[in-house]
Amino acid sequence: MNDAIWTPSQERINASQLHQFQQYLNERYHISFENYASLHQWSIVNRELFWESMWTFSDIRSSTPYQAVLTNGDKLPGSIWFEGARLNYSENLLKYRDNQTALVSLLENGQRRTLSYSALYSQVEQLAAALRQAGIKSGDRVVGFMPNIIETVVAMLATTSIGALWSSCSPDFGINGVMDRFGQIEPKILFATDGYFYNEKAINTLPRLTSIREKITSLEKVIVTPLVNPNPSIADIDNAILFDDFLIKENTPALLFEQLPFNHPLYILYSSGTTGVPKCIIHSAGGTLIQHLKELKLHTDINRDDTFFYFSTCGWMMWNWLVSGLACGCTVVLFDGSPFAGKGRILIDAIDNENISVFGSSAKFIVALEKSAIKPRETHQLKQLKTILSTGSPLAHESFDYIYRDFKQDICLSSISGGTDIISCFALGNPTLAVYKGELQCRGLGMAVEIFNDNGNPVYQQKGELVCTKAFPSCPIGFWNDASGETFHNAYFNLYDNIWAHGDYGEITDNNGLIIHGRSDAVLNPGGVRIGTAEIYRQVEKIDQVLESIVIGQEWQGDVRVVLFVILREGITLDEQLINHIKQTICSNTSRQHVPSKVIQVDDIPRTISGKIVELAVKQVIHGQPVKNIDALANPQTLELYKSLKELAIP
Repeated sequence: MNDAIWTPSQERINASQLHQFQQYLNERYHISFENYASLHQWSIVNRELFWESMWTFSDIRSSTPYQAVLTNGDKLPGSIWFEGARLNYSENLLKYRDNQTALVSLLENGQRRTLSYSALYSQVEQLAAALRQAGIKSGDRVVGFMPNIIETVVAMLATTSIGALWSSCSPDFGINGVMDRFGQIEPKILFATDGYFYNEKAINTLPRLTSIREKITSLEKVIVTPLVNPNPSIADIDNAILFDDFLIKENTPALLFEQLPFNHPLYILYSSGTTGVPKCIIHSAGGTLIQHLKELKLHTDINRDDTFFYFSTCGWMMWNWLVSGLACGCTVVLFDGSPFAGKGRILIDAIDNENISVFGSSAKFIVALEKSAIKPRETHQLKQLKTILSTGSPLAHESFDYIYRDFKQDICLSSISGGTDIISCFALGNPTLAVYKGELQCRGLGMAVEIFNDNGNPVYQQKGELVCTKAFPSCPIGFWNDASGETFHNAYFNLYDNIWAHGDYGEITDNNGLIIHGRSDAVLNPGGVRIGTAEIYRQVEKIDQVLESIVIGQEWQGDVRVVLFVILREGITLDEQLINHIKQTICSNTSRQHVPSKVIQVDDIPRTISGKIVELAVKQVIHGQPVKNIDALANPQTLELYKSLKELAIP
């Protein structure tokens, strides 16, 4: 059994909201739980009691009570949650209206702004009045081509207060990437800035904004926030107006929160688009709200005293997860720019400067910090920091060691996993459980997560397909422009009837934690042995000369051979000695089947705009297959590096 690398004190356990929730259940239903595993099992068997208790415990505001917690509960998709209830997502995020700081906005260039809960409410009120005056109503689409700043949050809250749908993408998207997304949903209003800062550069987005306005004919207004230039020239953009001028500041009508069904559409998020045009995933207001409250309050232990940060662009679901922190009454810290600015220390500085207690990033960011020899415990105080969150890809054992060695010893390091598909998580952190290297602490409450083998049977301590066997509130409503539901069904329910197949290759451990071994469509199969790509990445990350890598399987003489591409540190060239070192490191810690047949040096790795590496695209290129949607990639030109590599020639 893997030894715990951190165990919470009894004091921390007793103070946690998860512990308080268990006491609440005990008082309400006269039940007690031996451990978290028994609580999780109860939450699955008694799903209606669990989610009803979560509704009450988290003080969800609604104008009309629900008539039933779960209707048609054995159907996935097709179940109906909290039928009869009428509520508003924005109202639940704005239930605190005092002078505590709600938002801190940080830019790479050093700009810092804050907004109290009271001031946030006032700005949302002024913007919602302007949107209503512009004709926006429930069901309309409003979009943001925005960096992660205060105005983005205000725009989302104002939009959703009306019952309109919010959708956003980062301003580093190209024209085609924006059109592939916003062009499908026909928005009426577009929020944007004149530019953004990244890598010590000011990037002007007005030319792209002009083109977007021309191409999306449904747009009626473009609202521009000055960011790079205090007086941007927007005269060439049809029906454009500056954000501050658009607000209704005098005789502002009182903010009216449209009361809508639990399942009313809230957000439209997008699949990566690497296998075709991005799918427009519709998420409900109630499902998003109650799921996020569960994850933030119980699994992350966020309360009014916390300062919560997650590095994310507005094109990643972690932004939606982050801003739901407002429903907990905490201070939410926004950052826009390169996370590696300031010699890689800009976000570490923010932990001290803003007294961040819950800090979230990607696994890639943590690896990059370690490879840059950054040791925050030697240079920073980190006094309030109690939790570090990681997602985006599996967090390697060595990254766990790095955090506890070079960050802070008394900290809950929670690797979490879910996705855009469910706007939430299947596996999460837990303030009452020990942390084990390489493992996600637990399966989420109310989420019937299992690992299925090739025969569709649940297995433990074996690798297989991650599934969810019971209905859950944040299951998407469906896809936009998919009236029959066929595309939606094929995406998640084609593998197993009435069971959500997530597309992750994972394993439940003897600690009842989870290990994610990679995406199912990237699983390698040399000699008939199934290998998750994360198993190889973990070993390669140990090698100091290697900055990044990507691994795929190449069809070879009737079998599959493993091919590893590596980006090396500046000045280092791949030679036989380094190749042997890489292979030996992988072999010594895994098996012979994991060892790549080929190790090839490359200058870049293709990734999505949200930063995830795209194994499937590389695999398609080296097999001479078309990559269906080049525009989904942040750096599509990189694919040229993988075409016609002599090292991959098949005799």
